[in-house]
Amino acid sequence: MPEPSLEQRKCQPCEGDVSPLEADAAKELLGALHADWSLTDDGKSIVRRFEFSGFNRTLGFVNAVGWIANTEGHHPDLEVAYGHCVVKWSTHAIDGLSENDFICAAKVD
Repeated sequence: MPEPSLEQRKCQPCEGDVSPLEADAAKELLGALHADWSLTDDGKSIVRRFEFSGFNRTLGFVNAVGWIANTEGHHPDLEVAYGHCVVKWSTHAIDGLSENDFICAAKVD
C-alpha cells in the first residue's frame, strides 16, 4: 500500500525529541509541494508568499491557515500585509525542519 500524500497525513507531536531533517530529505519533501515553496538560506524553514487582491481576502486566507495550524497542532510564522501573506513553517522545538512543516504546507496548498 502506498504511503499517503503529505496533505493526507497528520502532524505528530514534536517536543524536541527528534533531529531536524537533513538537507536531502528536506529537498525531497519540498518537491511534493507547490513550486512557490522554498527553503530558507539556513535550511531551517520553508517559506511561500501568497498574493491576494485585497486585505479581506488576505485575512480570509490567514484564518484558513490558522484553522489548519490549530487542527494539526503545528503553527507557522505569518507576515500579513495588504494583498499578501508570507507563510513560514519551521519546527521550533528542534530548530529546523520536520515532516510536520511539509504536511502543513501541503494542506495550505
